[in-house]
Amino acid sequence: MFCVNVMLTAHDEADVPEIQQNLAKAAAMSREEADCVRFEVYHSESDPKCFLLCERWESEQAWKDHRKREAVQTIYIPLVLPKVDRVPHVSTIVE
Repeated sequence: MFCVNVMLTAHDEADVPEIQQNLAKAAAMSREEADCVRFEVYHSESDPKCFLLCERWESEQAWKDHRKREAVQTIYIPLVLPKVDRVPHVSTIVE
C-alpha cells in the first residue's frame, strides 16, 4: 500500500469555500478509481485555511496513475493548487 498525506493551506481565506467544494468533488472522483483504497479530505476546525488530504493507494504506481486522471487534471491542478500552499508527506501507517 502507498500512503500520502497532504497539507494544504489557502493563500486567502475568502477562497476557502471554493477550495472545499473543489476538494470534495476531486475526492469523490478519486474514490471511484479502481486502485484507490481510501481518499479523505479534512478541514481544520482550528485553522479554517488548512485542509488535510489522506490518501491510500494500492501501490505507488496507482498513485502516479491517479495524478494523470480527471480529478487531478481538471480540478486539483487548475482549480485548487493555484490557491494553496502544498506540503506532501509520503507516510507509513503505524499499527
